[in-house]
Amino acid sequence: RPAPGLGARNMSTEEILEGACLTLEQFCAAAALDRDWLVRHVEEGLIPVSGTLVAEWRFTAVHAIRARRMHEIERTYEAVPELAALVADMLEEMDELRARLRRGGR
Repeated sequence: RPAPGLGARNMSTEEILEGACLTLEQFCAAAALDRDWLVRHVEEGLIPVSGTLVAEWRFTAVHAIRARRMHEIERTYEAVPELAALVADMLEEMDELRARLRRGGR
């Protein structure tokens, strides 16, 4: 199980972002993240994004889950961004494996 606050579902964020592709500013407002923090993490390759220029970046609910997890890991455990990204990768893999188990292991 993810640590408290690190669960995959943040209903308010998912409800806002479900099926949406948001700009950087829209995403920061919806996910309650600092713009500079997000830009730094995208530029370091820790949060994937569609688009090459900052003005072209688009974010989805999947990006929101990852970004919020990483932010929470960094804040709660004083983790460096690279470690937070690694933990987020592992949590994403666990989410995928749980989903496969619920579908019957396919």
